[in-house]
Amino acid sequence: MKKQRLGQSDLIASRVGLGCMGMSEWYGKPDDKESFATIKLAIEKGLNFFDTADVYGNGHNEIFVGNALKNVRENVILATKFGFLPSEKGICGRPEYVKKACDASLKRLGTDYIDLYYLHRIDINVPIEETVGAMADLVSEGKVRYLGLSEVSAKSLKKAHAIHPITAVQSEYSIWVRNVEEEILDTCRELQIALVPYSPLGRGFLTGKIKSTDIFDKDDYRKDIPLFQGENFKSNLLIVDELEKIAAEKKCKTSQIALAWLIAQGTDIFPIPGTKRRTYLTENIQSLEIVLTDYDLKRINQVSKKVRGNRKNDSGMKLLNQ
Repeated sequence: MKKQRLGQSDLIASRVGLGCMGMSEWYGKPDDKESFATIKLAIEKGLNFFDTADVYGNGHNEIFVGNALKNVRENVILATKFGFLPSEKGICGRPEYVKKACDASLKRLGTDYIDLYYLHRIDINVPIEETVGAMADLVSEGKVRYLGLSEVSAKSLKKAHAIHPITAVQSEYSIWVRNVEEEILDTCRELQIALVPYSPLGRGFLTGKIKSTDIFDKDDYRKDIPLFQGENFKSNLLIVDELEKIAAEKKCKTSQIALAWLIAQGTDIFPIPGTKRRTYLTENIQSLEIVLTDYDLKRINQVSKKVRGNRKNDSGMKLLNQ
């Protein structure tokens, strides 16, 4: 397993992590048995970077992941997040809530420390300096080792970093969602902060297995995302067509090309593709062995310019880049 230092921390993380959200909600019915086996296989293959959040499954995900990792706790990097209130009913970044949320996560995870603790979204009613100041107190108390932010603007990142070093920024980043390249990626590199892309496979779209939204369950939240809707979806399939051509040339999976592209963007980038299946986990890890040529990268970059549609619905977009 290829590993790299996460930002300026002492955390040495696998270049591909495991996003665990789908083990509890959003992507079909949970399968605890297969999800547990997937985490076990990840550990066996040397993957040591696991991502969860208090809001995933309203606490279920932290309990599940904590239980799955309890026998290897000292050998893994456990990241979780706070900020969304239960059932995503608002955001809270008040100092007193920061500490309350952390204690609740520690209890659910069954651990006495969190390796990387993210603010899930910024509370625009609370100065970022106050929220991060409270997070810094958690570091002083030994409850948290390093701090992170998710979907943050470059301006807010600099303000936060001035209060306490930020180790990682988690944002959506993939071949069809490249907003971080506008400003936040350069800021992360200026401050030597790792970038942790979530949804690196475009919520499944970049695997090439979604040719129609008719396959989604009625409550699949992807139906509410403009990237997947109407003419946007039809146009975006052109991206998958090109990825499939490159994958055929390299005799690999389309999803592996999508992850290899992210890995090629820099050693400071740590994608966390989510899966609850061992087969997909193995494929994701194998993407580390794929080498994309300059010509491959040029082809991908050209087709990615044709993306149509926002990556969140209107309410979701308002929470980004705060």
